Amino acid sequence: MAASAKLMVTSLLQHRLTQLTRSLHTQPALLSNFRSSREVQPLDQYPEVEVVHNPPEWKFVERLLPPTTVPQPVAKAAYPSGWKPQASDGTTDGYFVARTKNHMVPVYLHTRFRGQRRLTVVRRVQGDIWALERDLRAVVERARNGKLCATRVNELSGQIHIHGDYVDVLREHLKAKGF
Repeated sequence: MAASAKLMVTSLLQHRLTQLTRSLHTQPALLSNFRSSREVQPLDQYPEVEVVHNPPEWKFVERLLPPTTVPQPVAKAAYPSGWKPQASDGTTDGYFVARTKNHMVPVYLHTRFRGQRRLTVVRRVQGDIWALERDLRAVVERARNGKLCATRVNELSGQIHIHGDYVDVLREHLKAKGF
């Protein structure tokens, strides 16, 4: 009997709480200065505005807008950041690694399983992807003091996955080759 009384009191309290929250949500806020979109103000209340097409001040706005495309980098003998422009077109090697739209080398680190598995991914590979995989595997094995490394090649998407974190090593290798 006590269990059924507790259940009855609990259901009564839940019902009253539901009614209270519904009444709070259906009443408008008293201290809010929010105007409903249903309240339409008459147009004569607003000041007259003249719309000017192509005003002379537009040049000050244009300089604040972001560029529509990424500009080509300015050619220099050396860049202070260590970045190098793409020099090779891949005709000598039989493969080509295209830069991204921001002129960066497309080598990325993917972490899986809470950072326990790390994969280095080389994207935007064109041409003989298997020859590039052999070259990159040789570079990684040199960095690992001759230990073998696992790789996976996806010909359709033009990607090479290398087990481990070798982003810096592979970026520097591809920059040295001119990609």
